Amino acid sequence: MSTLAVIPARYASTRLPGKPLVPVAGVPLVVRVLQNVRRCRRVDTVVVATDSSEVRQVVEAEGGLVEMTPPELPSGGDRVAWVARSRSEDVVLNIQVDDPLVGPDMVDPLVAALEEDPVLDLAVLAKRIERMEEVPDPHIVKMVFDGQGRALYFSRSPIPYPRNTGGVWFKHIGPYAYRRKFLLEFASWEPTPLERTESLEMLRVLERGHSIRCVPVERDTIEIDTPEDVKACERYLAEKGAFHGA
Repeated sequence: MSTLAVIPARYASTRLPGKPLVPVAGVPLVVRVLQNVRRCRRVDTVVVATDSSEVRQVVEAEGGLVEMTPPELPSGGDRVAWVARSRSEDVVLNIQVDDPLVGPDMVDPLVAALEEDPVLDLAVLAKRIERMEEVPDPHIVKMVFDGQGRALYFSRSPIPYPRNTGGVWFKHIGPYAYRRKFLLEFASWEPTPLERTESLEMLRVLERGHSIRCVPVERDTIEIDTPEDVKACERYLAEKGAFHGA
């Protein structure tokens, strides 16, 4: 089974202008993500999808593959699907450019889940929440799943609701792994009511009756959206090293 990893790298960002090229410990963010994904054993090809000639130059200087995508595409998922339409790999990974700590321990298990279950079309990561302040945070996407790891719901609200003490919460982090055919179908669907309400694409999958496998992961990540996130990631790298836990 062949695997394509796509890193959507839109240049514009309201909170962090030019985010893909922002240096993290001296390395442009997009290059750091590219280097980490190249280390994944179950990834055959990595492509950066961007609308920026500056990003293209930086990635190509690193020896990476680039696909220029239309600037009007509304989301990173649309950029991934745009690249996948002209490719033939069986599995397509959406790797966020704001995730400089992504690594094989996050990517390879997602591909393995699709390899092991021929009926499965989509797999995502589930990380147990350790900091309780993340539970009510609407920027942290919470998730609940059944005993077989199939997603029941995703929400920006605390789920399950903490009516009693001693609860356990999980959040969605990092990459997505799709079968190529399903990704192209997904990209053709109109947004669904719950998706519009929560602004979460995974709800489009659930509302249309499809399953999502939630794969547990032990290591957390730091998403880069603000200058403060950059500083937090640099502190982590100084303490743990670039590939700690990967």
